[in-house]
Amino acid sequence: MDIQRTILLVALAVVSYMMVLQWNQDYGQAPVTAAATYSSSANQQASSNQINDSPSNPMPAASQDDLPIAVNELTQDPTLANNAVSNNLIIVQTDVLQLAIDPNGGDIVELKLSQYPRNASNPDIPLQLFENSNERVYVAQSGLVGTNGPDARPSGRPLYSANQQNFTLQDGQDQLNVDLSFQENGVSYTKRFTFHRGLSSECSEREISQRKLECINQQAYQIDLTYLVDNQSDREWKGNLFAQLKRDGQGDPSSTTATGTATYLGAALWTPDEPYKKLSMSNMDDKKFNQAIEGGWVAWLQHYFVTAWVANPEQTNQVTTRKDSKGNYIIGYTSPAMNIAPGEHAQANATLYAGPKIQSHLKALSPGLELTVDYGFLWFIAQPIFWLLGVIHSILGNWGWSIIVLTILIKLAFFPLSAASYKSMARMRAVAPRMAALKEEHAGDRQKLSQGMMELYKKEKINPLGGCLPILVQMPVFLSLYWVLLESVEMRQAPWMFWLTDLSSKDPYFILPIIMGLSMFVQQQLNPTPPDPMQAKVMKLLPIIFTFFFLWFPAGLVLYWVVNNLLSIGQQWYITRKIEKSMAAANAG
Repeated sequence: MDIQRTILLVALAVVSYMMVLQWNQDYGQAPVTAAATYSSSANQQASSNQINDSPSNPMPAASQDDLPIAVNELTQDPTLANNAVSNNLIIVQTDVLQLAIDPNGGDIVELKLSQYPRNASNPDIPLQLFENSNERVYVAQSGLVGTNGPDARPSGRPLYSANQQNFTLQDGQDQLNVDLSFQENGVSYTKRFTFHRGLSSECSEREISQRKLECINQQAYQIDLTYLVDNQSDREWKGNLFAQLKRDGQGDPSSTTATGTATYLGAALWTPDEPYKKLSMSNMDDKKFNQAIEGGWVAWLQHYFVTAWVANPEQTNQVTTRKDSKGNYIIGYTSPAMNIAPGEHAQANATLYAGPKIQSHLKALSPGLELTVDYGFLWFIAQPIFWLLGVIHSILGNWGWSIIVLTILIKLAFFPLSAASYKSMARMRAVAPRMAALKEEHAGDRQKLSQGMMELYKKEKINPLGGCLPILVQMPVFLSLYWVLLESVEMRQAPWMFWLTDLSSKDPYFILPIIMGLSMFVQQQLNPTPPDPMQAKVMKLLPIIFTFFFLWFPAGLVLYWVVNNLLSIGQQWYITRKIEKSMAAANAG
């Protein structure tokens, strides 16, 4: 009895400590202080976010120190060109994206996700990924550097022009091309962004509102970039394509938790040896990354969402990280040099992904990109759980009920272990009076007490460890499900019923955690009382302690734990009654 309780208390202490550490890691970071909302009108966007060095706008022009150095670069072309500062952003809208492109360099400086509200209480305000303002910097940059690259000129980046300022993907249109043009020294440049329809026309409005995966096209959040270079000059043109993500060091604005950042916030990339390599801000502070990699991708991760530049898989690119003079973090790559003879033309390509972490879409785009849905060190358990949960959801259409069915299936899978545990505890409870008599009889002789207890265990076929080992076996499943519910964007703002409108965030009224604590208390009443008074007091406090921890856990996880407890109570009550009747009959005979 003492051995079992000691092991169980140690196990619970370890789990509690892990939960405290996880809680501190998940919710300890300060929330974003900068405002992330902005006006949707084109004129207000241009005035509030424009890269401009005029006195009327405090946001200065982009400095050249945020641009990469081309691979095998020889010289920089000092020829000056029109370097006027753009006054208006180019606005693009599809059925899933709202974004703005700065003509000065052609960077994507604003991007909002129409199908993903910033929070459930304001469904008309979309979540914003990219922003370039006085409060926040997060942009996708690309250009041509090198010997003749227009982005490497001392005079500044090229000022592109477009045939209109506003572009909209029309009904019945599957693609939208936005061409930016620039010409210098006999060379014509076209920077083309290609956007794709995001929502399937076969889905109803109700299905779209639920953001079912079947309704989101695979290329919904992909933006194809094509540089067309037409060299009509009298000399060879040489330049390198670069693509990079630049972000400041602020917290995660996409977190739906009430207390701050929920998951990993930082950069990541692909290498042949490490298909998912994290580079946190502290890593980038300590050391620059610089490596030649064939194909691959570079990305910036935040809660539920990812932005990534995917390189040409047939090219070897120079992948680097660095910080600019303003303290912004940059991760990107530079492609090999293009050599274009006079009178010839060529093109360079890259793909930008900016959207939710939908694993099937990310995996199809580039190997290893789906690993940005980070389930931690128990990913090999979490992945099957997520797959099974998705199968159940495809049938039921509600994530809350899907979690309940998943809990039942997991409970059935562990039924033999649970039954063994409950049988052991039932036998312990049945022999508790005899155990108390032994303690009283051998109060002054611990050796005889131990011998008596072992004889009693052997006679009644009781395994002292049988009650706690099955619990320890199930803990990895619990932790894996924690990461599935916390990291999977499918759970974000997913409603169940009544007051639970977001299974990925805490219960706003703490009803589920309280029910969980009560169910844990009821379950304790079915367990044998610890013989040691101190252990008994600790066990009585555990429901209160766990209730406190679960107050901030995702409601979906608490729902799983509540259902699991209720099923356990029913199973344990039945087994306990059966064992007690059996032992009573045996003793009576």
